[in-house]
Amino acid sequence: MTTADGVVRAKQSLPARIAARTGGGALRAGLILIGLFWLMPTVGLLVSSLRSPQDIGESGWWQVFAKPAELTWSSYGHLLENDKVMDSLLTTALITVPATVLVVVIGALAGYAFAWMDFPGRDGWFMVVVGLLVVPVQVALIPVAKLFGAVGLFETTPGVILFHTAFGLPFAVFLLRNFFAEIPRELLEAARLDGANELRLFTRVVLPLGGPAIASLGIFQFLWVWNDLLVALIFADSGNPPITVALQQEVRQFGNNIDVLAPGAFLSMVVPLVVFFAFQRQFVSGVMAGAVK
Repeated sequence: MTTADGVVRAKQSLPARIAARTGGGALRAGLILIGLFWLMPTVGLLVSSLRSPQDIGESGWWQVFAKPAELTWSSYGHLLENDKVMDSLLTTALITVPATVLVVVIGALAGYAFAWMDFPGRDGWFMVVVGLLVVPVQVALIPVAKLFGAVGLFETTPGVILFHTAFGLPFAVFLLRNFFAEIPRELLEAARLDGANELRLFTRVVLPLGGPAIASLGIFQFLWVWNDLLVALIFADSGNPPITVALQQEVRQFGNNIDVLAPGAFLSMVVPLVVFFAFQRQFVSGVMAGAVK
């Protein structure tokens, strides 16, 4: 081994040396096994949703590979006949979509203002936004519940949307401000020389360049709101709850109603999974660009 090779090997990090020794094939196989292990609960839930309640009570879901004839769509038929669970899916969409759109739009506008506009107290206000990132949701539940009760927003869909929007904005502003600040200043100055105002700069220059960060923010907010149980349990309308609360109520009231719980839980899980896997590249690149640069 030459001196140069020794220097290069010494500069390599421990993960790089491990990857070089194990080889790409072994590393890839290990990652595939980890991915399969991570997906196992989802596969188990899918298989359980395709089995009858009797089969679920008698054996585990993995027995279906030995008895594929147990698979049936009857549970999904029962789910479609359950108006409460089906209405809860619509309620979840009516909460998730507005809460995601509002956070993305307001966060993008505020992120651009903090990154490229001069106004009094800009740095101080941004530090306030950063400080709000560490405020846990549980701290605000009682004060916000009293406030919503006073203004008539408690146990309403707009109240849940407003809560998710308020708690999603600090991260949105932080992420997009950091991403927008990396845009070359020369590019914006050239656009200004061509006569572009702030609105035109934002819509024609900043938004197209900030696509990965905006997409990652939208995915993150969508997953958080769709899977939320705590906020929905407290602030949502008890007569028309989101899917997470509806399934929780089914467990509490009908503990053996597995023919509705299994397909309902899978449907509530598959939507965010499809969204994440469809846009996972934008999610990773946007978060890394906004948080690390």
